Amino acid sequence: MTARRQAIVVSFSGIDGAGKSTQIEMLRSSITEAGFGSFVITFWDDVAMLSGFRELCSHLVFAGDKGVGSPEHPIQRRDKNVSSWPTMVMRLLFYLFDAANLTYQFAKAKRSNADVVIFDRYIYDEFANLPLHQWFVRFYIRMMMKLVPKPDVAYIIDADPAQARLRKPEYPYEFLQRNRASYLELNGIDAAITIIAPSSIKEAHCQVIATLADKLPKQCNLFSSTKALIES
Repeated sequence: MTARRQAIVVSFSGIDGAGKSTQIEMLRSSITEAGFGSFVITFWDDVAMLSGFRELCSHLVFAGDKGVGSPEHPIQRRDKNVSSWPTMVMRLLFYLFDAANLTYQFAKAKRSNADVVIFDRYIYDEFANLPLHQWFVRFYIRMMMKLVPKPDVAYIIDADPAQARLRKPEYPYEFLQRNRASYLELNGIDAAITIIAPSSIKEAHCQVIATLADKLPKQCNLFSSTKALIES
């Protein structure tokens, strides 16, 4: 009896406003057109432990806005851009719990009936909030990366911080610059991460497909739907 093929796990990471949600929806459309099934796991809602409590605490302690910013309604969040020592220690502890739940959710995703499971953000997005220039933080990240399962394909959607902030005005420009540098540095710690270079939406989608296509059977169908999109 032939064993059932395990689901392919894909993750998308990057600074706020980089275009992750757009690329996830475009990938899902291409996967559906190619005849495969997929579903999305949202890290903050489905993986992060006590996410509502953590957001409430950040709002009460740091007096930042809640919700999601937009060009019409910009907000000023104060959570992951706060870098005090007590806050960082709490992050290191919470990230351990998140990693444990991620391992569980990853195993469930692999056993699911979907062909592709997409994580909207991953543990990498939490690592990018830490001061990577500190040796013990880099040691912590390296140890965590040995414990947490790796996606079959892990994307970081790179973007110009100024353009990203126009799309999603939530955090100061200076923080987005530092955050972007941290994401790119993570690629040096784990070379398995694929950086999608800043480009148009269609060009970025092509980069996404080019990396994923050989993981799927009948990948020519996936390329065909993408080619039609580019030529439209």
